[in-house]
Amino acid sequence: MVKAIMHGCNGHMGQMITSIVKDMDEIEIVAGVDISDHIKNDYPVFKSFADCDVDADVVIDFASAKATDALLDYCEAKAVPVVLCTTGLSDEQVKRATEESIKKTAVLKSANMSLGINLLMKLLKEAADVLAPAGFDIEIVEKHHNRKLDAPSGTALALADSINEARNNEYEYVYDRSTRREKRRPKEIGISAVRGGNIVGDHDVIFAGCDEVITFSHSAYSRAVFAKGAVQAAIFLADKKTGLYDMSDVIG
Repeated sequence: MVKAIMHGCNGHMGQMITSIVKDMDEIEIVAGVDISDHIKNDYPVFKSFADCDVDADVVIDFASAKATDALLDYCEAKAVPVVLCTTGLSDEQVKRATEESIKKTAVLKSANMSLGINLLMKLLKEAADVLAPAGFDIEIVEKHHNRKLDAPSGTALALADSINEARNNEYEYVYDRSTRREKRRPKEIGISAVRGGNIVGDHDVIFAGCDEVITFSHSAYSRAVFAKGAVQAAIFLADKKTGLYDMSDVIG
């Protein structure tokens, strides 16, 4: 059984992962790290990694970017693989995690932890190779709750990137056409953002051709999809020694 440390265990995602893992035979959480102690868990919780004396096979990280340096210190010193789910990392932190994955221990980082989104990215590459040469226009529409600060979403950009990588990066991204008075250029991927209500996350990728339209859609009804993906990633990563991975490696 995989033994995991939950970094940010008393946050929303940490508690969701804790709940999911309780019903699993493949993995268990043996310790948590969180500055907050307002929740009582079935495993010991430490204020910092410096205090943590529990051995583990992998760390699942859903904490804060300001706690990432201490996390990477721990994983480097202990050679423990880490599923890095925290967003908003600095360029320096991303660079350090990449270097650590080469020299010290395995790191898995992905723009979106959902298994469904990562399967969609794989399918989009195949679709782009067939439909782009046939002249299909490509548009992405993403929808999120009214509290989301960034636009477009990181997932929308990751979907666009997967298409662009398959087509030798020949597309430019267009986020706003309100100032343009011209026809749509063939090598564009339009990306539009909708914000409203409590939408967890909807993404539509539209391939619009002559007399036919093909739409790939993904809807997240709960943040549990990201938690489940992170758990599967931890199981996958636990026996890896070094290397930089993402969710495409998990789905195969």
